[in-house]
Amino acid sequence: MSENQLLRHSVTKFYCCVKVNFLIIKEKQISVYGFKNLPLHQILKLYMNKFEQLGLNESLLLAIKDLGFENPSEVQEKAIPVLLEQNTDLVALAQTGTGKTAAFGFPLIQKIDAENKNTQALILSPTRELCLQITNEIKQYSKYVKGLHTVAVYGGASITEQARDVKRGAQIIVATPGRMQDMINRGLVNIKNINFCILDEADEMLNMGFYEDIVSILSDTPDDKNTWLFSATMPAEVARIAKKFMHEPAEVTVGTKNSGSATVSHEFYCVNARDRYEALKRLADANPDIFSVVFCRTKRDTQAVAEKLIEDGYNAAALHGDLSQAQRDGVMKSFRGRQIQMLVATDVAARGIDVDNITHVVNYQLPDEIETYNHRSGRTGRAGKLGTSIVIITKSELRKISSIERIIQQKFVEKTIPSGIEICEIQLLHLANKIKDTEVDHEIDNYLPAINEVLDGLTKEELIKKMVSVEFNRFINYYKKKRDLSGEKGGERSERSSEPREIRAGDPVRYFVNIGSRDDFDWMQLKDFLKETLDLGRDDVFKVDVKEGFSFFNTDGEHTDKVMSILNGFDMNGRRINVEISKNDGGSRERRDHNGRSGGGERRSSGGFGGRSSAPRSGGGSFGPRKEGGFRSDRNSAPREGGFRSDRDAAPRREPGSFQREERAPRRSEGSADRPAGRSFDDAKARRPRKS
Repeated sequence: MSENQLLRHSVTKFYCCVKVNFLIIKEKQISVYGFKNLPLHQILKLYMNKFEQLGLNESLLLAIKDLGFENPSEVQEKAIPVLLEQNTDLVALAQTGTGKTAAFGFPLIQKIDAENKNTQALILSPTRELCLQITNEIKQYSKYVKGLHTVAVYGGASITEQARDVKRGAQIIVATPGRMQDMINRGLVNIKNINFCILDEADEMLNMGFYEDIVSILSDTPDDKNTWLFSATMPAEVARIAKKFMHEPAEVTVGTKNSGSATVSHEFYCVNARDRYEALKRLADANPDIFSVVFCRTKRDTQAVAEKLIEDGYNAAALHGDLSQAQRDGVMKSFRGRQIQMLVATDVAARGIDVDNITHVVNYQLPDEIETYNHRSGRTGRAGKLGTSIVIITKSELRKISSIERIIQQKFVEKTIPSGIEICEIQLLHLANKIKDTEVDHEIDNYLPAINEVLDGLTKEELIKKMVSVEFNRFINYYKKKRDLSGEKGGERSERSSEPREIRAGDPVRYFVNIGSRDDFDWMQLKDFLKETLDLGRDDVFKVDVKEGFSFFNTDGEHTDKVMSILNGFDMNGRRINVEISKNDGGSRERRDHNGRSGGGERRSSGGFGGRSSAPRSGGGSFGPRKEGGFRSDRNSAPREGGFRSDRDAAPRREPGSFQREERAPRRSEGSADRPAGRSFDDAKARRPRKS
């Protein structure tokens, strides 16, 4: 946009936004009532949106408006002006999910000569999924740039077709290293005259073993091109690439080098090795709205866990290197559409996954390399939303938690696996909230007289009990005698006893209370409310766990009478509080997190999105006719997603996006490795923590 165009555009906008007494434009200065001779660029910036201030041209601003972007992310705000104003190499360090594609995509599009049909830019990415994703995003950004063409080049698809698309004229090529090297060797593509080369997820590409391919590809490009390197971490191999192929690069860092995202909370659950799968199921049932990626180390484990989940009634699918491109596309389509709620994946297969609103990342097994954990957790907590990274470990793996904490520079909270009774309480309240929030379909009005006749004579309380029992009896029957998985010493006992246990003054007592995040509480606010209302000390209330419509907390037994007498019937802004003693005591009081806070769930909302709307979400929940997570109560009902399925002897059902074992395609060269080389936990013990 020229200075005159900018002036006309901004002054018009200025008049629309501000009532002015007079306006004089003279020698690049503006005089307005309230502003005296400010420089033109300063006064105009007051009335430009953030993307306009970055210097993007009109065609990109139109595309940004269509996409609904309002404010640039930190990496975009830092990188875009540098790349637009300078012909420079760049090293940008930012976590997955921070908007890196737009950070290099916008300036790249603005610098491309759309009238020149020759290839001017190459973008390298680690996986087919990410390659296609970047291609689609570049096409969206450049929709108003006439004559600009972007082509994706990746393994698993016809190389002949891709070569034909490049030959027709592709100013931008987005490629995986293996397929790009293949096309160069066959003489199907010419990158000897490109102006720009972008390495996206550089650390991932090198972890996957593409170092030699990348060196070979970069050696085939001109020395005077601009190279832009984007990475979440800066291991030695990435630094070596930067030193060899870049010239005094500008540097942009978002957050601390190699640190974790501030929007992701980290928690771990210590269980016996034999209970790992049962723990996964309980965590899913304790989070009815879960929408997650479950990470395993090997393809075999990935397939086995996914098949178990499907057999037990959860809507799950496997994603690993033995999938053909068509199978992979089918799985990802189902996952994006929330037909799949638990995607079980290897690290390599999951690279490049960019799906909105993932609530949880579950580390069913910890990765072999510390940095890989950072990439896993980056799948959630995107675009400013909150997410949760869960680790299921055994006692022998506890030392790995400290190693990860040093790298991500964040602390883990240690939690206990929910008991069967707690899960039943969570699911029961979830059902009640769902019934309350369901909109009435008036098409049932014609059937009401007959329904009323059938239900005539039942009191309101009886009707509620019967409704809940229809949906809930199997769940209660499954969980009521299940043992505690938290590794209690002194033998395993049933969590529900026919006789109430004796409450002693020094024993911890766990309570259920019918207020939660929908009442604008997080764990700290609820703890403060309880301390003030009950007149208790700072350490007298502990293990506070806030859910959407209810919460759990602990006190010592000596405070039980006070809790029950004061809180039951307490009026909170017109809301009547009910409190009950939970059947599970929540474990030892001594269990604390690494910050010294009382442990056991002191964070907002189990789904990882504190303060989100309480309205029902499509694809979430545990009950009702929609496809949702949680218990499957009726073996004769239509298939539903997620949860415990009591008919264990039935043949495993196949869900959309899952695949038959016999359909596996031959292993592909792109993205087929499942254990990338990198720094191990054992290596970390002998090294000092990295300095930021």
